[in-house]
Amino acid sequence: MFSKLVKSLFGGAEKPAMKVEPVEYKGYLIYAEPKDEGSQYRLAGRICKEINGELKTHLFIRSDLFPSKEDASQWMVRKAELFIDQTGDHMFQ
Repeated sequence: MFSKLVKSLFGGAEKPAMKVEPVEYKGYLIYAEPKDEGSQYRLAGRICKEINGELKTHLFIRSDLFPSKEDASQWMVRKAELFIDQTGDHMFQ
């Protein structure tokens, strides 16, 4: 009973990360990783690319909220593609 109280106060152990299959777009890898925001999901993920033998990562989080994880994932990919088209490798600077 005491451990339940401690977990509720301090959050307990973190949820294990789920394996996400990336979407390849123009040499970039897009990982859709929506964030649970109560009853909605925030558009979030990573954009990665190998440059000169080094893996570069850009965290991509937006204010958009969606009713389902699937919707948030689909829109993450769409918005990440647009972001890639607009900024290219400059996102890693």
